[in-house]
Amino acid sequence: MKNLLTILATIFVLSSCSEDFLNLVPESSITSGNFYKTEDHFNQALVGSYASLRGAKGSIASWVMGEMRSDNTHLEFNITNRGPGYIEREYADFFTDDVNSGLVANKYNSCYIGIARTNEILDQVGESLLSEDKKAQIEGEASFLRALLYFDLVRYFGGVPLYLTSVKGADDAYLPRASVSEVNQAIISDLEKAIALLDPVSFPQNGRANEGAARMLLADVYLTTKDYSKAESELSKVIQMGYSLLDNYGDIFELSNKNSIESIFEIQFQQGNQGQNSDFLYPFLPLSADVSMITGITSQNLQGGGWNTPTFEMLGSYEDGDERLPASIGVVEGTGQIGNLFIDELKSPVNYTPTPGKRTYLYVKKYQHAHALERNTDDNFPVYRYSEALLSMAEVLNEQGRSGEALPYLNQVRLRAGLDPATETNQQVLREIIAHETRVELAFENKRWLDLVRTDQAIDVMNANGVYLKEFYAGESYIPEMSYRVTSERLLFPIPLREIRIGDLEQNPGY
Repeated sequence: MKNLLTILATIFVLSSCSEDFLNLVPESSITSGNFYKTEDHFNQALVGSYASLRGAKGSIASWVMGEMRSDNTHLEFNITNRGPGYIEREYADFFTDDVNSGLVANKYNSCYIGIARTNEILDQVGESLLSEDKKAQIEGEASFLRALLYFDLVRYFGGVPLYLTSVKGADDAYLPRASVSEVNQAIISDLEKAIALLDPVSFPQNGRANEGAARMLLADVYLTTKDYSKAESELSKVIQMGYSLLDNYGDIFELSNKNSIESIFEIQFQQGNQGQNSDFLYPFLPLSADVSMITGITSQNLQGGGWNTPTFEMLGSYEDGDERLPASIGVVEGTGQIGNLFIDELKSPVNYTPTPGKRTYLYVKKYQHAHALERNTDDNFPVYRYSEALLSMAEVLNEQGRSGEALPYLNQVRLRAGLDPATETNQQVLREIIAHETRVELAFENKRWLDLVRTDQAIDVMNANGVYLKEFYAGESYIPEMSYRVTSERLLFPIPLREIRIGDLEQNPGY
């Protein structure tokens, strides 16, 4: 199987012709009349579907909605740039976003772009002349990708229009919102098909979906819907597939360990001039005329940075001796006004004490690796890691009243982090221990907000976080008084206004 990044990611807009015209297509044109004929055609279309994940799950909207919405991170207020793109990110953090948010619309639309691509593949592959084995592989991968994209939509927006075939005309284009249950059932159906069709896990991996990725996603669906016995069944299979924790937590994110034995699925990026590079290190760095002390190359960040900034509460949430802390959070000190930090020293976050007279900036360190060009990095973005399978297994066992059985799975993760094993078997106390462990293990991987919602903690945690942030930043007075007033209506994001208008869709309550 070709590596995902070696195939040119080209996506074509396909159109159909009236029966009144000859069924002939110019050789120089690419349409449904001459595409989707060969294995290479389907591979190109599949890679385009994988590439859509960069916009749907590896973009600005993903970490704003998945991390900044949570208590893990905040922002550095940029007084010099009050453009709408910046303000929308702030509003998502503040819980003051509305139906006009272009940021939220980007997330919504990016998911549907990927879904449209997978639908075209699934519509075409059954009638193709490919071998049955090749058809199975393509159908399995496309089904997995569609399920992954719908799972993001249903968690962030609730019930959404359910497109399961290609849109051929106006009658297909404007579907009403399906219920959450209907969307989840479509996801489960796609994943059951994917599991039956996809290749088993083998190492080294190549970035494509396999049976392990599909089972992990299905387990996550069952965990989210609180169907713990079914989640346990899927997780038990994942745990037996040959995945393993790397010896050192920091090694997970090294460029040499892309798609490693700990990786279940990750979004692929590649530095260079092919348009496949990542750049999410830079938004997480401080606003500064010179961030070269961090990046290792000449680079400035006066407009692009200041986002997804770990809070000092997050810094303090790590247990003493937790080896994940220095691998996850970086600290820089310097002088200067808010919005332009003159960096003069990198500091360790372990037992960190601010230096009097200096400004401190915390940043996400997981994606800090050597690169040659500014804003052109080689980091993949994790979607599922083996440690999440272990922690999820601990959670589902504890939720079923089998707390003692949960401990070995939890403790594999803790021991790798350099911590003593947990021994608590009281269900409520262990629930809190597992939730905390999940928070720090998967920090800055766009999991925290969804986990808070899934475990019914979001309202209490985020209202308390709002009190904390308003007190911590009281002297800077940029946080609106109306912010962080979190109710059940804010557990979902708004359906973008454009979709409401053109599709006559019902808006989520509270917007």
